[in-house]
Formats: sequence, structure tokens, C-alpha cells
Amino acid sequence: MSNVQAIVNVIAAEVQDQRVSDYPVSPLFLNRWSTRAFSNREVNDQDLYTVLDAAHWAPSAFNDQPWRFFVAKTEEQRSVFHQFINEFNLSWASSAPVLILVASDKLRANGDPNGAHAFDAGAVWASMAIQATMLGLFTHAMGGFDRDKARQLLNIPEQFDLHAVIALGYHGDKSALPEAFQQREVPNNRRPLNELVFEGKFEE
Repeated sequence: MSNVQAIVNVIAAEVQDQRVSDYPVSPLFLNRWSTRAFSNREVNDQDLYTVLDAAHWAPSAFNDQPWRFFVAKTEEQRSVFHQFINEFNLSWASSAPVLILVASDKLRANGDPNGAHAFDAGAVWASMAIQATMLGLFTHAMGGFDRDKARQLLNIPEQFDLHAVIALGYHGDKSALPEAFQQREVPNNRRPLNELVFEGKFEE
């Protein structure tokens, strides 16, 4: 069995005691979790652009594809991103070999507002995370960053909303994390599905 087949078909050992699905979803979805422990192993361009390519095939309203990806993969590029990621996140994200800022265009090509741009950007993030997992990579999305500073440093026009910075890389040793994060370095669980699904109308 190849590594990809294993990730798709077998629940990983680190996940087995943490996550149990009520329905027969693919183990791929359980095996995807957000680590904070990244190794210093570089991500090659083939894998990086496979992740980005998968993301850009996500669905979007009217096929507008409003998403944009700002990528930092060199030390110089990462140092710019480090200037706008908040201190809490930077304490672990500084080890990630790739950082990706996901943005979306608030306007359609004809200048009309695109009411679905943020929804579509969420689909991109999910696609990115799943493809990364299939390649043996890990991701962690961060909302804790200075958007004004990011916009200034990366020269991003106002018509783009800035949603999240994605850390991408290989799983590292949790002992390298600040002590406060080490105990949290496990796949988290989910609320019961019956608390989230309403058949017909809302019921408390």
C-alpha cells in the first residue's frame, strides 16, 4: 500500500484515540489535523504547487475564482510574513517552511460586489488542507495576523479581503514547541453531529 493509499484508507495511529466518526467517512478527513510542530524540512515546489493547484480547483460562485495566494517559501519571504503574524502564532509558525496568505477579491470582473467571495475562499482552504494531507504534509490556518500590515508589506489592493495565513510543512517533534503548546499537540475532536444538523428548521 502506498503512502497516499494509507492516508486515504487507514486511520493514523495518532488519530485513532482522538477521533471517531459516527458515519463511514474517509479516514483522510480524520487524518487531517492542524499541527503546530513543524520540522525544518523544506517543501519542494512540486508538492507546494500540487497543494495550490488542488486548491484552485475548488468550486466558486459563477466560477469567479476570487481567491489569491501569497506564498512565502524562502527565508527572505518568510521574514516579511513574520512581521505581520501575531506573537502568539509566530512562536510556533516561525518554524514552518511555507506560509500562504489566502485572500479573495470582493468584486466580480464587472465591478459588482461578490457576495460569495469569503465562502469560496473557505472552500479553497479545505481543498488545500486535504491535498496537503494526501502528500504527507500538515497545515495550520491562522487568523491572528495584522491585516493592515500584511496589506502594506505585500502590496495587496483594498479590493481583496485577507482571510488566513496557512502554515504548511512536515510534522516535527513537539518537544521543540513552547511548553504551553506541547500538551495541545494532538488531533482535536468534534462536537456530536446531531448538535449541528437541523432537519427542516432550527430547534434548541
